[in-house]
Amino acid sequence: MDQTRKALAFQALHQQDKPFIIPNPWDAGTARMLAALGFAALATTSAGLAFSLGRRDAEGALSRDETLANAKSIVEASELPVAADLENGFGDAPEVVADTIRLAADIGLVGGSIEDASGNAARPIYDFNHSVERIAAAAEMARRLPFPFMLAARAENFLHGKPDLDDTIRRLQAYEAAGADVLFAPGLPDADAIRAVCSAVSKPVNVVMGLKGKHYSVTQLAELGVRRISLGSSLSRAALSGFMRAAQELVDSGTFSFANDILTFAEVNAMMQPGKQ
Repeated sequence: MDQTRKALAFQALHQQDKPFIIPNPWDAGTARMLAALGFAALATTSAGLAFSLGRRDAEGALSRDETLANAKSIVEASELPVAADLENGFGDAPEVVADTIRLAADIGLVGGSIEDASGNAARPIYDFNHSVERIAAAAEMARRLPFPFMLAARAENFLHGKPDLDDTIRRLQAYEAAGADVLFAPGLPDADAIRAVCSAVSKPVNVVMGLKGKHYSVTQLAELGVRRISLGSSLSRAALSGFMRAAQELVDSGTFSFANDILTFAEVNAMMQPGKQ
C-alpha cells in the first residue's frame, strides 16, 4: 500500500464513531506480530525503543536519527499505517520541529506526535506561547505534504509534576487552533478528567492505556468521548515482565516451567514472514 493510501486509511480511523486501538511495537518483529493480530494501525514508542537499546527513557537518550531509523523499520515491516512518537520534535525551535515532521514523512510515516515537554528539568514544560508556535510550525509542514499527515499534539503537564487540568485544556485548545489533528494529554488521573478534555475540544482525543491504576474498557472510553487509544510502552514492559519472570525462575529454582506458557518457535517464526498480516 502506498503512503497516500495509508494516510487516507489512517485519517479515516480517526473519523469513526468508535475509538480504535493503536498499539505500540518497538521493532520490526513486534510490528509484524501486531499486524498479524489484525490491528488497523501502529505507533512507535520512544520508551520501548530506549529500553531495547539499554537506555533510560525521557532523558534525551534517543537521537532523531535513531528514532526515525526505528520508525522506518516498523513502517517497512507491514502494510499498516504507522505514526511515530517524535518526542518534543528533537529541538526547541519551531523550525526544528517542522523539519522533524518533514523527515518523518520522508521515511513513510503518516502521523506523529509532538509534545510540549522541554527536557529541561528546571522548566520541564515549554512556555505556553512557545508551545503553540512549535505545534503551528509542525502543522504548517504537515499541511504542505501531499497526503494527510495526522499530527498529534501532546500536553505533558500531568507527566511532569504539573497536574493542572485547566492549563492542560487551554493548551490542547490552542494546539487544535494551531492545526493539530489529534490531541493527547497523557497521565490524566480519572474518567472525569478524560471527559473534560474530550468535551473541551473538537478534534479526536487520544488516551494511553496500560498504566497501573484505574483501567477503562474501550466501551467506557468511547462513552467518555475518546477516539484513539494508544498503549505507550506497556506492551514493551509486558514483554520485559515475561522475560524477567522466566529469568528469575532460572535464578530462584533452576527450573524451566516458563516454557510451558510461551509461544512456540513455529508460531513466532510464522509471523515473521515479510508482509505478514
